[in-house]
Amino acid sequence: MCYALNILRCNLIKLTKGLTKNIPNKCPSCEGKLFVTQMSCSECETTIKGQYELPQTAYLNSEDENFLKIFLAARGSIKEMEKRLGISYPTVKSRLELLLKKLGLKVFNVDIKKKRLDILEKLEAGELSSGDAIKKIKELEDLI
Repeated sequence: MCYALNILRCNLIKLTKGLTKNIPNKCPSCEGKLFVTQMSCSECETTIKGQYELPQTAYLNSEDENFLKIFLAARGSIKEMEKRLGISYPTVKSRLELLLKKLGLKVFNVDIKKKRLDILEKLEAGELSSGDAIKKIKELEDLI
């Protein structure tokens, strides 16, 4: 019995050893945005005070953070992501699009790039005036 408890205790220590608390990203009272106001050096105990915003990644939940880490480890290969996560290509793409949105990053759509090139080709061929080309490109920018 004592041996079994000791193994259980060792396994529990192994499981919890790597766990650290995440920085809270919302106020527990009103769910407002939190700011870092003080940081201290663990070596010399220097303290810095001010109002600093949390990085955008601090607002990711643990699932999204893990997805981002795997994406980076896979060097951006969606096929590698499929293998590592055991999910389909469209699912990887969909989760990646959601992650980009959460991080406030604009998604560069391949179709928009092609449309931009078409506008420039029509401008070069004289099929569009420069004013119309600018207007159409601005409309595309609104889609991004």
